[in-house]
Amino acid sequence: MDSCLMIWSMKPQMRAYRFVGHKDAVMCVQFSPSGHLVASGSRDKTVRLWIPSLKGESTVFKAHTATVRSVSFSSDGQSIVTASDDKTVKVWTVHRQKFLFSLSQHINWVRCARFSPDGRLIVSSSDDKTVKLWDKTSRECIHSFCEHAGFVNHVDFHPSGTCIAAAGTDSTVKLWDVRMNRLLQHYQVHSSVVNSLSFHPSGNYLVTASNDSTLKILDLLEGRLLYTLHGHQGPATCVAFSRSGDLFASGGSDEQVMVWKTNFDADYGDALKTQKSCSTVDGSHHTGQSEMDSGIHHKKTKTQDSGRNHEQQEVEASLANTLEHIMGQLDVLTQTVSILEQRLTLTEDKLKECLENQQKIIQNKTN
Repeated sequence: MDSCLMIWSMKPQMRAYRFVGHKDAVMCVQFSPSGHLVASGSRDKTVRLWIPSLKGESTVFKAHTATVRSVSFSSDGQSIVTASDDKTVKVWTVHRQKFLFSLSQHINWVRCARFSPDGRLIVSSSDDKTVKLWDKTSRECIHSFCEHAGFVNHVDFHPSGTCIAAAGTDSTVKLWDVRMNRLLQHYQVHSSVVNSLSFHPSGNYLVTASNDSTLKILDLLEGRLLYTLHGHQGPATCVAFSRSGDLFASGGSDEQVMVWKTNFDADYGDALKTQKSCSTVDGSHHTGQSEMDSGIHHKKTKTQDSGRNHEQQEVEASLANTLEHIMGQLDVLTQTVSILEQRLTLTEDKLKECLENQQKIIQNKTN
């Protein structure tokens, strides 16, 4: 692995940034909530805070004594939490750029650490097979979840802050209620180690990445597997939703970073768009659901007779949702086929190159 940090622009024809500073492999990276800063952790035992610009300036944070596996901002962007092979979780201040305190009850490498949405709690996962919940103010461990049968690679808070999800080497994904400290859901959908997971901003879906080379989309409301996505050749090592939820990105040991379009929760995106529109027009506040419903109703009134009854409208809305869901599935299949075609072309090129080299060797021997 190289020691560089790469930042790509989603706009066409925009160059990528390559930041150099770490002395060993970069293990983790995250944008601040504002997008104005980037934090990274490395095998060189340091955390760096970057300004994503052409200069690529960074500030070095030193306190860990081993590889830094995880780095994450608080929701207000004022703090950073890190996890390390030195068996500690550390909290840092962004503004003053200094180390604040350490949490030290894990007895093996700490793989991941995250703040709760309100910043009051911290959750961490470790090779000691536990997930620990910490009170940030008292700096005490308030609960340990011990249901995993292997190392726990990744953990994160649900957007509501009421539950957490964790993934591990036992090939499972588990969700716990942090108010009652009880197991809510258990998924065994992968055939190998689960390396990473990410909640959709709506809180209704979870995406996971595994050594079995697949990504899985879980429907948390119905408690079932929704999609299996193929694309990586080899282990899928990380995955994350964008802040808006309309995209997610995955990385793998095949040295590929893939960006996927989200199409399984169109209603959430419509609700956000409607919310922005309503706030601009009249400044009033409504719930996402009521705005989404009113937006759909407004659109229908332009094309439907006033005499059409409510029951017919519900049937048409149901059919529209079903068709939209089918189109979404077709879109995912199309993307997957496109990726497979690219892989096949690369394989054919490699095979052709090998055959040409073999012919040259044979010719050299005969001469």
